[in-house]
Amino acid sequence: MAVRWVFYESWQMECCGTPFSVGEEVSWPLEPVDPEDVLGEGCDEEEYGGMLQAEWHSDGWPEITGRVRAIQLVHRMYEETGPGSRTFGPMPGEASLENVDSCPQWFGHGEPSAGPGPRRERVATGVLVALDVPGAAPFESRDRS
Repeated sequence: MAVRWVFYESWQMECCGTPFSVGEEVSWPLEPVDPEDVLGEGCDEEEYGGMLQAEWHSDGWPEITGRVRAIQLVHRMYEETGPGSRTFGPMPGEASLENVDSCPQWFGHGEPSAGPGPRRERVATGVLVALDVPGAAPFESRDRS
């Protein structure tokens, strides 16, 4: 079996997902995703290259079945884009991973920081799953236009 890294975005789980745990078999529609979109600039391309993401809201992606070997909560730091803007953007190089045994149904947001300078908040953006997939081959990107 080959291990594939799969990102399951928090809003996808909260909307339509079913929580899962390490050791369970799952079947999800998966599409390619750039690891830097998930983990930020400078993530280990050798480790996370070929990353996929669960995608329940687009048609046509193949459903892939595998066994969950590990789950990590993905935390990103977000910073206010301008003074008083109430809009936050991801901070480069500020992703962290937290090992968990089960995927939560609901993901919380930290409270924005107070004090001088731009406000910041730590957000759980989803989970990164090590998925054992029998006979997995490199995932071929498709033109979706």
